[in-house]
Amino acid sequence: MEGKRISRGIAKAAAAALVSSLCVVPLSQANAKDHYKVFLNMSYSGNSWQAAAANGIKALAATPPYDKMIEFKTVISGTDVQRQISDLQSMIAAGADAILIMPLSPTALNRVVKQACDKGIAVFTYDATVTQPCAHNVSSITARYGANTAQWMVNQMGGKGEVVFNHGVAGTTVTKTYDEQAYGVFKKYPGIKIVGDFYGNWNDATSQEEVAKILAAHPNIDGIWSVDGSYGSLQAVMNGRPDRLVTMAGQSNNGYRLAIADPAMQAKGLKGVSSSSGPSVGGYAFKLMMEVVTGKKKLEKQNVEFPLPWVEPKDVKVCPGDAFVNGCNTFPADKVSALFLDTALDGKLLPELSIDAVQTGNPKAGAKIEELPPVKYADTLPGINCTDCTPPADWLEPNLVKPIPVPN
Repeated sequence: MEGKRISRGIAKAAAAALVSSLCVVPLSQANAKDHYKVFLNMSYSGNSWQAAAANGIKALAATPPYDKMIEFKTVISGTDVQRQISDLQSMIAAGADAILIMPLSPTALNRVVKQACDKGIAVFTYDATVTQPCAHNVSSITARYGANTAQWMVNQMGGKGEVVFNHGVAGTTVTKTYDEQAYGVFKKYPGIKIVGDFYGNWNDATSQEEVAKILAAHPNIDGIWSVDGSYGSLQAVMNGRPDRLVTMAGQSNNGYRLAIADPAMQAKGLKGVSSSSGPSVGGYAFKLMMEVVTGKKKLEKQNVEFPLPWVEPKDVKVCPGDAFVNGCNTFPADKVSALFLDTALDGKLLPELSIDAVQTGNPKAGAKIEELPPVKYADTLPGINCTDCTPPADWLEPNLVKPIPVPN
């Protein structure tokens, strides 16, 4: 797909210089036009989270008025950083106006990202982040999932009990950040004992297998902390100890949300919170990028925080249709699979999307792009979304959940 290139006149040179010196999203913001070449660059692919994010972005690009304004292309780079760098260089050479990236590294892409910025290309990331200051990061990594969910579990458990810790994917900034926060909370309570931990790779099958092994060795576990893999973790407990369930923190699988709100499951001891970054961060980043590119919005800072989803059992509301409307956030069991990620949708920020849209990439019938509310800027975290910066003094502490006192 070929689109018009950004003008190479005096306005572009001035805008590019402004980007370089002030780190403000560039030319496209000051030089809105009627046609744009937009690339989605994915790294990891092949799992339900990535598929839902990519399909949501694709559906939004095909929703009016963007369906007539955008030439959209998805490029999957895989897990090779050098391949991602090469693909980004090809997008620059092809005359991109905007590039939305799921980056493999917070630092390895910085040089090529700067090359794009110097060409007047708007560069946004979603979920994962880069430290190059000319890019905009859109992520919930700064929303303190680790600290808030760990504190919620501690509160529910009365500050005592045996906990299993499901890390996620080793080496990722998300895992490092969330783990540090969650461990920091748990360590404040001497009654909390972490009796087993593993890297579940955000995968339900792996998580189920590993929790089953730990449960066999520690039959009295009281809680499981995880990011994704929560539904599989719960299945392991239901299979191994069906009459005594656990306190859990985890992602947003539809089956998991239905379970934590089920009175029969609650009667067996299940207490759960559904949170963590969902695939809708991709669609949100896309909409925000296009508002900047078309001149509708100006961002004063580099990093934007995607709101942390937070659904407790009392908050679960089943939808009658195929989209999130009127505050609903979960679907009937016969509507979607148990592993469907409800956070692929967001009724407030992405009303344009439906179940079909995030499963197929087809736009929702009758939908039109709606303007986003004002953004919330994110904390600066060195090595994650900035380099020479200072994090907030309380960045490891919960900011949604009030801690209980340490029990005697």
